[in-house]
Amino acid sequence: MIQQTGQENQQGPVIEVQSVTKSYGRDDQKISVLRDLDFVARRSSTIAITGPSGSGKSTLLGLLAGLDQPDSGHILMDGLDVTGLSQSALSSFRARTIGIVFQQFHLIQTLTALENVSLPLEIAGAPDAATLAMARLNSVGLADRASHLPSQLSGGESQRVAIARALVVKPKILLADEPSGNLDTRTGERITDLLFELVKREGTTLILVTHNEDLAARCDERFQLRDGQLQRIS
Repeated sequence: MIQQTGQENQQGPVIEVQSVTKSYGRDDQKISVLRDLDFVARRSSTIAITGPSGSGKSTLLGLLAGLDQPDSGHILMDGLDVTGLSQSALSSFRARTIGIVFQQFHLIQTLTALENVSLPLEIAGAPDAATLAMARLNSVGLADRASHLPSQLSGGESQRVAIARALVVKPKILLADEPSGNLDTRTGERITDLLFELVKREGTTLILVTHNEDLAARCDERFQLRDGQLQRIS
């Protein structure tokens, strides 16, 4: 029986995936994506998940983010079994604990860079949201672009804003889905350098989904998702 203590254990793992299964469709049309999958992520570690297209990498990331639920099994995040939470409790936990960086940036086009970064703080009811957001924008080198809309930013600048937004609440876990996938090689390298620098400085656990083997090699641990299972790459 899994205990939902929610109490932080500094020595223990920050993520535990226990016998998770996920499929889509119905009856004879059902497609199994994840099969009795187990996975552990240590605190402050960087972990790469690779695998062919359609192997379930984005599905796993969605489960870790609490954006979807497994068919069976348990997912513990920071000691709490999130598979048993209500949607409101899950949303609150995600806002405090998890940051997400998407390949497509997902900035709100009608908000400035500063307003995009401020949004998670405002949702969490944090005081001085604008001041904290500006400090985070400064950490990614974009203080001078604070008043610009996403349409006025380059792809690299947009991804830096997205990274700032994901890290502004100081999450324990950062989930990144091909964060340099929409950028040219040189810009992508600068963005990933920045990402690794920030998570190391903050002590954040990074789960990185990527097709880029060079990027995966920078992580502390590497796993390949194949046939519904994670296999460690030595």
